[in-house]
Amino acid sequence: MRLENTPATTSAPVVEHHPLQPFLPVATRVLFLGSFPPGQHRWCMPFFYPNYINDHWRIIGSIFFGDSLHFVDTSARTFRLDLIRPFLERTGIGYFDTMQVVRRLRGGASDKYLEMVTPTDIPTLIRPLSQLQIIAVTGNLAASTLVNILGIDHVPAVGEYVEYTPSATQHPRPHPLLVYRLPSSSRAYPLSLDRKVEAYRRMFQLAQLID
Repeated sequence: MRLENTPATTSAPVVEHHPLQPFLPVATRVLFLGSFPPGQHRWCMPFFYPNYINDHWRIIGSIFFGDSLHFVDTSARTFRLDLIRPFLERTGIGYFDTMQVVRRLRGGASDKYLEMVTPTDIPTLIRPLSQLQIIAVTGNLAASTLVNILGIDHVPAVGEYVEYTPSATQHPRPHPLLVYRLPSSSRAYPLSLDRKVEAYRRMFQLAQLID
């Protein structure tokens, strides 16, 4: 699948606006925030974590269905968006990113090629989510960007979390939220798939989405 608005390679920095709308089920309890999507030439579907070699959907399949390929169409080398969206709606898992506009310094998918132009307005994003419990960030850039946006004084270590309580003007039901840092699902991150699955599983257990 090739989406044409982003070139496969860039010879000069390119300013990009986020190509997706936030995915926020009414009953969102866990909100995943990454940094920014890869260039669209790397997408296999028009949704979050669209790079076929990224293991996010394999991790989710392993945790909730005991099958890393539950959301994977191996023959077409894509993910089963027809299964993903209704599953997320039922379960209460939302998605967006910490950056709304970026300057892509090179055509690669790595965060090191991203320069933030405009951050996402996170307080406004989460305001309608009255059941939100955990904001899960994946990757160092997303984690550092989020804590700066929210005014948190340090970035949690991988597998750990910090508490954040929105003000009454930021949220209709102010209550402590957990900002939980997870290992990146990119295969470039030096951790086995099994250990990533266990790290994500602990977070979902804390949110009481699984036993």
